[in-house]
Parts: sequence; C-alpha cells; structure tokens
Amino acid sequence: MIRALFICLMLLAGGVLPAGPALAVQPDEMLDDPELEARAREISRQIRCPVCQGESIDDSNAQISRDLRIIIRERLVAGDSDSEVIDFVVERYGEFVLFNPRATGSNLILWLAGPVMLLAGGTIAVLALRRRAGAAETGLTEAEEARLKELMED
Repeated sequence: MIRALFICLMLLAGGVLPAGPALAVQPDEMLDDPELEARAREISRQIRCPVCQGESIDDSNAQISRDLRIIIRERLVAGDSDSEVIDFVVERYGEFVLFNPRATGSNLILWLAGPVMLLAGGTIAVLALRRRAGAAETGLTEAEEARLKELMED
C-alpha cells in the first residue's frame, strides 16, 4: 500500500501524469479588469482559429489566434460591445470563423435545411407505414385464396 502511494507520488512529481489542460491564453494577453477579461474569453470561445479550424482561438496556440485574442481585448478596452467586436472579426475573416454562424442571408438556407429534411423524412415514413398497413388489411383476393388452397392441398 505504501509502495503504491510512493510510486504515484513519484509519477506526479516527475511530470509523467498530465497536470490538466493547458490554456493558450498567455498571462501577458490578459486584461487587468476581470469583467473585460471574462467578456474577452467568452468572445474568444465563439471564434474559430483560422489555422486549426477545430479549436477556438481561446484554446489555440497558433500565432494568428494570439493576434486575434489581442485584437479582441484591444477592441473591448476601446469600448466596443461584444457584438461590435465579433462583427469586426467577421468583417476581416468572414463568417467561417464563427463556431455558431448567424441565421441570416445564405446561412438561413443551411439553418432551415435540417428541420425541413426532418419533416420531409417524417412525412415519407408516415405515408409508407400507412400504405403498408393498408396493404395488410386488404387480405387476399378470391383468386389468390383459391391458388393458396390449391398449393396447400398438394
């Protein structure tokens, strides 16, 4: 028991086990005002890294993400609202950088396509089930019953 505890402590001290998630935001980027910093972090979580594409700029270590984090903080210090900061970034990089694209313009087609396809698929499924149930209720015709009887006697 003591030996296992000692081994665990040695592994932790040696840095073999991960210490937790590493944050990409560097201390020199952080704002002194906690409220502005919280707003900057929230905005940074909504913006996709143009290089990594699967990470937010808050999580990415790419240089462009660092630059965008600094720009966001500069805009907030200058007095921009959250939406003005996001608009500023979208103006320069396009809607692609938003993890949650706006439901306007051509994006509206994409936002509506999912629900429309779901309704269409549901309607087709219901109609197919009704048709199948209707076919099962009709039974056999007289000719089919006679043929079945004939086959069963053989």
